[in-house]
Amino acid sequence: GAAMAHGHGPGRCRCCGEAAAERGAAWGLYLRIDRQRLQCLNERREGSGATVFRPWEERGDRSQFVESDDDEELLFNIPFTGSVKLKGVIVMGEEDGTHPAEMRLFRNIPHMSFDDTAKEPEQTFSLSQDPLGELEYPTKIARFSNVYHLSMHFPKNFGAETTKIFYIGLKGEWTEAHRHEVTICNYEASANPADHKLEQITPQTHFIS
Repeated sequence: GAAMAHGHGPGRCRCCGEAAAERGAAWGLYLRIDRQRLQCLNERREGSGATVFRPWEERGDRSQFVESDDDEELLFNIPFTGSVKLKGVIVMGEEDGTHPAEMRLFRNIPHMSFDDTAKEPEQTFSLSQDPLGELEYPTKIARFSNVYHLSMHFPKNFGAETTKIFYIGLKGEWTEAHRHEVTICNYEASANPADHKLEQITPQTHFIS
């Protein structure tokens, strides 16, 4: 009788809403993107690339999208605020030629340019047209277990002159960055300038060494 009191009969625990909320939470890595440093190369409208990284529940908002400019290529440089284990990706576009047809993922190469995309990616995916954002592309987790910077290259689409992406979902785990380097820098920067003797000695020792 005690179990009945909770209203948790077998199978009653997971109503649709709960399952959806849980699925949405799984796609929460967009919260861990360092938005100030996020780049989208060849975007037609400046800043539009950033809009495709949003909550899973809002993936259907077709007013927010990125479209390529000169040709069909798009390149995202996505720095995270910590270390990410990337497990899956969703790429949502239109059901037409503007939908990206291929996705190439690179890890930990900040500020990639289109020239850099000649490098071998960690993983390449052939994409299907996914107007509803339902297809999940699983990554080779071993290759994406310590990602602080992710680059996504979309080299081609299904035949249109430009590429459009409405939503990109990133699924995985996030760990806070260890800030050892920062501590050291701060310590050096706060050396006491009143210590003039030190200042006079320092340049000479540099020349000797």
